[in-house]
Amino acid sequence: MKKSELAREVCDRLNSEYGTDLRCYLEYDPQKPWQLLFATILSAQCTDERVNQVTKELYKKYPELSDIADADISEFEKDIYSIGFYRNKAKNIIACANVLLSDYNGEVPSDIDELVTLPGVGRKTANVIRGNIYGIQSIVVDTHVKRVSKLVGLTKEDDPEKVEKDLMKVLPEQQWILYNFQVIAHGRKVCIARRPRCGECVLKEICRYGVRK
Repeated sequence: MKKSELAREVCDRLNSEYGTDLRCYLEYDPQKPWQLLFATILSAQCTDERVNQVTKELYKKYPELSDIADADISEFEKDIYSIGFYRNKAKNIIACANVLLSDYNGEVPSDIDELVTLPGVGRKTANVIRGNIYGIQSIVVDTHVKRVSKLVGLTKEDDPEKVEKDLMKVLPEQQWILYNFQVIAHGRKVCIARRPRCGECVLKEICRYGVRK
């Protein structure tokens, strides 16, 4: 089976299993895109559930972008203490808030080259913003997307940017955002890294690991 055919088969199965409704797992005010930006920065090596617990109180304490830009870093570190790498994330978020205010009039840019220049923002975070805020078809390579994509044979790469490029070549563009949500859900529910539930997997017939099992 050609990779393009395999990709369509994967998408068809994911669409059937998880539907085609878009859903962001991080909670934020749609009128304040910076909230999603900072939540995504916080989510690195942390669960969405934990991030949502923290940001629920964080955005009450700092309701405006300017409040975060003016925050005392020591106090802000305490506010996000339960999240991993909180010191570095606090520094980046406050710096990012200041750049958004000084260079972008408080708006979150949509251009990926501009996004990745912001403190604490890499391609994964940039693509989350592009897909969820601006509806720009983007592929977000997190641990689930990388693992599942390798297992079904859509990529052999480990570097997230190379995985992203491989997926862009074979996945239908209209499926890019959906693929992110579906595979994240699949990785959490079925294709769990240390205890995969292959018997329940909708991709088991086309998964190299599942076939071996």
